[in-house]
Amino acid sequence: MAPELLTIPCLQDNYAFALHDPETGATAVIDVPEAAPIRDALASRGWQLSHVLLTHHHWDHVDGLAGLIEDQSVQVIGAAADAHRLPPLSQTVAEGDRVRIGQLSAHVIEVPGHTVGHIAFHVPQAAAVFTGDSLMAMGCGRLFEGTPAQMWESLRKLATLPRNTLVCSGHEYTMSNARFAQSLEDDLPPALVLRLDAIARARAAQQPTVPSLLGEELDTNPFLRATDPVLRGALGMADASDAAVFAALRARKDKF
Repeated sequence: MAPELLTIPCLQDNYAFALHDPETGATAVIDVPEAAPIRDALASRGWQLSHVLLTHHHWDHVDGLAGLIEDQSVQVIGAAADAHRLPPLSQTVAEGDRVRIGQLSAHVIEVPGHTVGHIAFHVPQAAAVFTGDSLMAMGCGRLFEGTPAQMWESLRKLATLPRNTLVCSGHEYTMSNARFAQSLEDDLPPALVLRLDAIARARAAQQPTVPSLLGEELDTNPFLRATDPVLRGALGMADASDAAVFAALRARKDKF
């Protein structure tokens, strides 16, 4: 039986995710912005929480944890590098480690940039990667702690995953990110035109735009298109390094 993935809106614009292994009944929640919506979503499906995976320490990804697990024996997993500022952890992990969720395996990828201890979890059996505030739909996280070079390297790692991978990111920022992408070029690539329309229709219907397909991100997300000669030309950076193009894009987005 295939794994089941559930997107759970939280707070004003956050998302948590529940990943369920129907073979064993194991259920992981990735990031916990607030407890009530997650608890209700699990209860409505009869899923018993067994694991919590934390991508980074920011309050809007961890503050609901105590209210979610207070009466349960749940494994809480987070980055070893950030253990000092995460909630108490059952298990610490680093690049290359794997977390077992029933018969599923979550592969740990270190993705510093938004924070220096940020991690992502790739679950091949679910064709999903949980990216928190690193790679996001049509964007990437603001660089609060890391450097542009660190974030660019993190995005390059994620870009090597299969194109059919679902990118499960932490916020509904897609419309704002799409407007930024639209501002960068006079002649938009056809894939971007189609995606802009799809995003507008989804948000008009109050539907989430997350998760997104990695293939769509590779084709339309400006931060993953730092290698694209067309975009580089539009920025006047045809001969710049890929990392420099990314840094310029991130600086522009910060002021957008």
